[in-house]
Amino acid sequence: MNKQLNFATQAVHAGQQPDPATGAIITPIFQTSTFVQEAPGVHKGYEYGRTGNPTRTALEANIAALEKGRFGFAFGSGTAAVSALMGLVKQGDHIIVTHNVYGGTYRLFQQVMTDYGLTYSFVDTSQPEDVAAAVQDNTKMVFVETPTNPMLNLTDIRQLSLFCKQKELLLAVDNTFMSPYFQRPLELGADIVVHSSTKYLNGHSDVINGIVIVRDDALAQRLAFIQNAVGAVPSPFDCWLVLRATKTLHLRMKQHHLNAMEAAQFLVAHKKVQAVYYPGLETHPQHELAKRQQLDPYGNPGYGGMISFEMGSWDRARAVLAGVSLFALAESLGSVESLISHPASMTHASVPQADRNKLGVTDGLVRISVGIEEIGDLLADLSAALEK
Repeated sequence: MNKQLNFATQAVHAGQQPDPATGAIITPIFQTSTFVQEAPGVHKGYEYGRTGNPTRTALEANIAALEKGRFGFAFGSGTAAVSALMGLVKQGDHIIVTHNVYGGTYRLFQQVMTDYGLTYSFVDTSQPEDVAAAVQDNTKMVFVETPTNPMLNLTDIRQLSLFCKQKELLLAVDNTFMSPYFQRPLELGADIVVHSSTKYLNGHSDVINGIVIVRDDALAQRLAFIQNAVGAVPSPFDCWLVLRATKTLHLRMKQHHLNAMEAAQFLVAHKKVQAVYYPGLETHPQHELAKRQQLDPYGNPGYGGMISFEMGSWDRARAVLAGVSLFALAESLGSVESLISHPASMTHASVPQADRNKLGVTDGLVRISVGIEEIGDLLADLSAALEK
């Protein structure tokens, strides 16, 4: 695929060609576990479904192109994709992690990977001095989530990438919240991008999927080995569903952004809401960084569809959660329909309460994933819930 093509065109076409056998314009679902070989070791590029599958290959190439990477590796979930990154380090190594990271990532690192001899420091990666202070002789990687889940704090990827290169550290960025439409970490100097493609990349609440994207040959070779050796790969059908969804990613992300901007402004003006966290607001402490870093492929700032807001207590938050009708009470995010959640008891329940409170993930915090419905209906739904 021509690398000069615009994002929207690549979203529709990258990684895909009409099926040579039938002319089918959509990549088929190659629902097969193995592939017939002409002779031992002589095949058409595929041997076994865990090692490779044409539908998965198309998805990996498609998202790699959107992220401006060279190699993509799909996994059965976002957590499986993050877990694969731990295969790039070894026992005794140390990793610096954004302190307000997704609860599932925190659980994986602290309650699983530490049993295998890895150590972690959770720091505010938005503060360069905190990252510098956390570096140890055995530090090998910095793992960043920006914006963070659920407080929407930002890390300056370009600035941190320069530091990591100086210290010879790998920089991995979880880009789930922004998608490659509004943020492309590899272009900003990161070594690795990871997604829960369950979220915006798929955007239809019907797939669990993850992906890792890199540019470097050595990283790609190691990740290909890990993907095959561990085998946490997605099914061909799941790959096909995500590949279908990326064709409309640019359209969906524009509407998520527009709706979220209006929703954030509505919440700021509401007397019962104590605080609103959204990088698109001028009151966000890192709004200027968001304007520089979170850009669509044409250079326009975009802030995504995620908003968190503080109600002041669990009782008030619970009333909002119970009062909505269009916003569905559910975990996950980034789908066409709007979702609402209570991070302290849902996505971040595995984080100790004392740590949650330090981060601002209080019992009164509510997180919404603003969908692509008519914004007037969504605001009316929030208004009715807040009045209760």
